[in-house]
Amino acid sequence: MEQNGADSRAMVFVSCKREKHYSREVILPWHALVRVYAGEMRIVSADRSFIFRPGDTVLLPRNQLGRLSKVPFNGEAFKSVSVCFPQQMLQKYYTSIAQPVIVPEPPYARLLTKHPLLESLFNSLLPYFDLADELPQEVADIKVNEAIAVLRSIDRSVDNVLGHFEEPGKIDLADFMEKNYMFNLTATRFGYLTGRSLTTFKRDFKKAFGDTPEKWLTRKRLETAHYQIVEQKRKPSEVYFEVGFENLSHFSFAFKKLFGYNPTSVVGK
Repeated sequence: MEQNGADSRAMVFVSCKREKHYSREVILPWHALVRVYAGEMRIVSADRSFIFRPGDTVLLPRNQLGRLSKVPFNGEAFKSVSVCFPQQMLQKYYTSIAQPVIVPEPPYARLLTKHPLLESLFNSLLPYFDLADELPQEVADIKVNEAIAVLRSIDRSVDNVLGHFEEPGKIDLADFMEKNYMFNLTATRFGYLTGRSLTTFKRDFKKAFGDTPEKWLTRKRLETAHYQIVEQKRKPSEVYFEVGFENLSHFSFAFKKLFGYNPTSVVGK
């Protein structure tokens, strides 16, 4: 079972994935602390990739745009335990302590060094997942605050992540889109990540690219797929999801509409 952390009752949850490959676009609304127990977790962003295996503990910052994959490793299905940090709980915590100096960091996954406090935290969580019901709210609140305290005890620089509450600022739209077009997000989400409302995003996008986001994204993704199929000799079934299409049939239809032939017949052209 996997809970997605959509409400306060799911701040602490276990994730189990038995299928051969699970992958989706992800922008976490909250920071999350994840301990991998089995399988492999991969995160691919625009400019770097991460692989985490059993025993790794990772701090995932909110608003990190990437593709999250959970896959078997050494014959074992993926399993992890996560603690999420809702913004309101972090703000309450940080108002109760001496205010640290915050130096915002890029939203990249952070692999944590092994530490007895981390071991104690996750060892204390595992027994709760034998319960038939969800973790009691009061216990979940305690564990979230304990996790914050543990992280700050191990490495005070986590304040730059957990204690930073500002929303994304306005950034170079063209540069961001050229780096992140392969992620299958709505225009609203792209706008948010570039520090714009939907209306402003569409207006600025038209100025930058001379086209609508929908048309530009489709063409850009298909051109990338065409290059990978022709030059890198990859199969359409290997490419379509990586370039931002949800399913192979939609990809094949759009590909033929733009290029005039099916992606399976590209090789040799």
